[in-house]
Amino acid sequence: MSRRPILVRLAAVTALVAMPAALAAARPHGGLVRHPDVSAEAIVFAYANDLWLVPRDGGIAVPLASPAGPELMPRFSPDGETIAFVGNYDGNDDIYTVPAQGGVPHRVTHHPAFEMLCDWTPDGEGLLFSFNGLAPMRRILELYTVDADGGLPRKLPVPYGACGAISPDGRWLAYTPHTRDNRTWKRYRGGMATDIWLFDLDNLTARRVTDWEGTDTQPMWAGGKLYYLSDAGPEHRWNVFEFDPQTNERRQLTTFEEFDTRHAAMGPGPDGRGEIVLQNGSDLYLLGLPDATLRRVEITIPGAIPTLRPQLVDASRNILSWDLSPSGKRVLVSARGDVFTLPAEHGSPRNLTRTAGAAERDPAWSPDGKSIAFFSDRTGEYELYVAAADGRSEARRLTTDGAVFRHSPIWSPDSRRIAFADKTGTIFVHDLDSGKTRRVDQDPVPATQPNLWASWSPDSRWLAYARTTDDGFQAAVYVWGADDGAVHQVTSGMFNDATPVFGRKGKFLFFVSGREFRPTYSDLDTTWIYAGTRVLIAAPLRPDVESPFLPKSDEEKVADESKKKEEGKDDAGKDRKKKKKKNKENGTDEKSDDGKKKVEPVEIAFDGFEARALRIPVDAGRFGALAVNDKNQLIYARLPVMDGDAKPAIKLFDLDDEKREEKTVFEGSGAFTLSADGKKLLALSNGKAMILDAKPGAKPKPVSTDGMLVEVDPRVEWRQVFNDAWRFVRDYFYDPHMHGVDWPGMREHYGAMIDECVTRDDVSQVIREMIAELNVGHAYYFGPPTEREPRIPVGLLGADFELHDGAYRFARIYRGGEYDLDARGPLGQPGIDVHEGDYLLAVDGQPVDPTQDPWAAFIGRSGRSIVITVSDKPTLDDSARDVVVEPLGSEAPLRYRAWIEKNRRYVAEKTGGRVGYIHVPDTGVNGQNELVRQYFGQIHKAGLIIDERWNGGGQIPTRFIELLNRPITNYWARRDGRDWPWPPDAHHGPKVMLINGLAGSGGDAFPAYFRQAGLGKLVGTRTWGGLVGISGGPRLIDGHVVTIPSFAFYEKDGTWGIEGHGVDPDIEVIDDPAKMVDGSDPQLDAAIAEVLAEIERHPYVPPKRPEYPDRSGMGIAPEDR
Repeated sequence: MSRRPILVRLAAVTALVAMPAALAAARPHGGLVRHPDVSAEAIVFAYANDLWLVPRDGGIAVPLASPAGPELMPRFSPDGETIAFVGNYDGNDDIYTVPAQGGVPHRVTHHPAFEMLCDWTPDGEGLLFSFNGLAPMRRILELYTVDADGGLPRKLPVPYGACGAISPDGRWLAYTPHTRDNRTWKRYRGGMATDIWLFDLDNLTARRVTDWEGTDTQPMWAGGKLYYLSDAGPEHRWNVFEFDPQTNERRQLTTFEEFDTRHAAMGPGPDGRGEIVLQNGSDLYLLGLPDATLRRVEITIPGAIPTLRPQLVDASRNILSWDLSPSGKRVLVSARGDVFTLPAEHGSPRNLTRTAGAAERDPAWSPDGKSIAFFSDRTGEYELYVAAADGRSEARRLTTDGAVFRHSPIWSPDSRRIAFADKTGTIFVHDLDSGKTRRVDQDPVPATQPNLWASWSPDSRWLAYARTTDDGFQAAVYVWGADDGAVHQVTSGMFNDATPVFGRKGKFLFFVSGREFRPTYSDLDTTWIYAGTRVLIAAPLRPDVESPFLPKSDEEKVADESKKKEEGKDDAGKDRKKKKKKNKENGTDEKSDDGKKKVEPVEIAFDGFEARALRIPVDAGRFGALAVNDKNQLIYARLPVMDGDAKPAIKLFDLDDEKREEKTVFEGSGAFTLSADGKKLLALSNGKAMILDAKPGAKPKPVSTDGMLVEVDPRVEWRQVFNDAWRFVRDYFYDPHMHGVDWPGMREHYGAMIDECVTRDDVSQVIREMIAELNVGHAYYFGPPTEREPRIPVGLLGADFELHDGAYRFARIYRGGEYDLDARGPLGQPGIDVHEGDYLLAVDGQPVDPTQDPWAAFIGRSGRSIVITVSDKPTLDDSARDVVVEPLGSEAPLRYRAWIEKNRRYVAEKTGGRVGYIHVPDTGVNGQNELVRQYFGQIHKAGLIIDERWNGGGQIPTRFIELLNRPITNYWARRDGRDWPWPPDAHHGPKVMLINGLAGSGGDAFPAYFRQAGLGKLVGTRTWGGLVGISGGPRLIDGHVVTIPSFAFYEKDGTWGIEGHGVDPDIEVIDDPAKMVDGSDPQLDAAIAEVLAEIERHPYVPPKRPEYPDRSGMGIAPEDR
């Protein structure tokens, strides 16, 4: 594939120093420069996702590489002639090299996994990098070297490795077994904290040279000494430290206090004694060695910065909320911080707000069609505003006390009141006539997802909603009265009730309730679940409201002559009565003399409310939104209960329909909103919106979002995004004291860097640094990549390769156990004539180039049939055979299953088949599936090893422990066959659990609960220590997400316990790389020894079956009583 040439030559670096002073003064600082490296002459760094060069002394930088796609992690070769870097040119991060004098990037690696470039090898012939592409699990990184020209990577003889550097003499590898360098957690002291190891590549011996409980990382060599970053100093910031392997002395070289040092790299220095370039805050520094002289490098970035240019953005890609106009003629959305209306069919989009630097959220159209309510942070906090629906007047602010996130405005039918909620679960109502805001109620267990469900009565006097009861964890329905402000709990909370909605006639309140119990029994054990417990309820508001489900009887009517109507009755009066009756039937009202609808007052009898409730005769299941259309018919979203169930659908039920049938409005959508007049629905399906009639069999019409263009000034928007991230954390973080951190100070401290940002990735990095100050787990930041080329997938065969006789051959073909039918790769399928030791000679007729890695031949060949040519000889001759295969997009599951089977067989061999082995990769769905898949076939073993190393977490693993902790209650004797223990689906022997620092979150809770249940010893090393929880929250306007720990684990003794520390092992076994060169697993061996010892100490011995009883006389024997 052709590459665009590098844009400049190194000679231009010094030439540009002589440019006019006016240009140099134009930008005395270049903004956020990252990933620097230094040679004897120049510094290379990443800026605006491109590579730039600047002289060592600073000055005007020049671009080195700026093709489409980001470049990062540049490294000069030892002679300074070549620069290696990681580039994303084909939607995949791979290693490239380019001459420092300019040229075309050369692609070195082609595997689809991400490679993290560490450095060059000392001889300048190869590159040292880490990646997980050939590891048994994605959380395991391994260190490799590869020739700078390309070829097959060679794994270094250490089991795991992330950040590494090889000493100048080529003997010593300094490395960290894993990395947390990009984690958003400062001052961390948990089990994932990294130490630096020295590994002798000649003698295959090792020693750990740091044991600081915090972070030691990014090792570098100079003059026989080791340099690295650590937060061991009193500043609690990452600073540069020096370690002498001969004397074991160490000293701190820098004392940065404001920011952590990032991206340190070693250069030769002007005198050959070494020099470190590093990033601190938005500045670059050079640290001279060995005397630790520090100077800031002044950099000027010349020319225009296109990433800062205001640009038109398609806001339809960032729609956060949807609503419908009162008659369904237009759609209302919030997108990219503005409020838009879109035509249902004809017309064009309108941007009603156009507020640069502010965000509008949750717009809602008033039922009278005149106004739109929304929240905006124009004042610096989210306040409630109302604006004219045509956008022709300035918005009016309704609230002034918004120092907490608020959301979900809901208009009353008369358009005079607006209900809304805040993140504390408090509901408010604002009265537009009086201008006052009243507090309604508060949920004692508020949801973190900003979404209020509430319904106004037709007369606008009552507000119905559901919340958690004060003394339980179930939700009940409540009704608030606008006249007196009283709150009435109308359901008991005995069952979980949700989504109440008033009928249009003022007779019924509809809601969803979890009160149908039909167990689904497991095929594997004696447990059960209750799925689809929700039913629909119609509760009469008063005792005089008749049930629509009463039995009926047809009877002959006899005319009563005595009750004849008076002759000459006014015909107009008859017509008015007929009209009134028709209006009632249709759920509409008469109009008063001023043209407004007459609304009958809604009266509610609160006594005996739930006792009057009626179950609507439709199947139980899962339900979403509820609404009542203009015909007073209930419309609701029916959602799938289990995987594989029918698609979500919008359904309808009519209380007046004597057939009592559930009817379908539209299939394929489980989310909708109803227009205020009750005639139209806005439905969402697969990210697309459509409008349809609110009646059975409706035909949807798609809503076009074309033309939703908004002009975005990047830095103005970035400031708003930064402030939103700061506010969201302030409002949703579980600790109101923010872990003692000066949170307003953090806003000021990191906010100053926003003006240094030149890409959205820079902004993300600043936000990550800010939230990391909370010293807490699960404080993550995610967002779509802002500059990526379309991905060209690379196919994988599920095999390891080796270069032999000038050709690639299959060193290992990965398979799971013989029983594991899912663990078969492309080469493991029946009928595929490919074997270990065969040579791969061609792909789709093209010879495989042995000077490149073997994956280069599979670019663009994932997921489709291809022809590979193989042979038992390294030459392409008549003995070669063609085989049709379908390469995988990822072989990670296959490698993982093969690793499990290897460990299972090893444990069986070492224990004589007495001990089973189970690996649990996480505590989510995948982890519970793996636990169950491996467990039941091994419950007969005398002991079990539960391996949760590298457990990625997920859910709280209560059920995991329940499965492993089923004590015997009794036995069942049978005439034929074995007796049964009860429960029959339990393991009764000793157990041991393996843990390490890469297991966290649910992987912390799993061993903690294992120990709490007394199930056995924990073997290995301390876990991650991340037991706070996240459960959703508001999104940033450009689609990025800050995950905010909103609840935190504490133990029964009233201590915070695990968070920030982890779960300690009972038997500590550190992975010494010298003991693992031959593939050994010391932790697994220790677990085997422990479980065997436990089997000897506490074997499971079932009781002897008693003699059959003699019951020929009265009663039973005394011993059986």
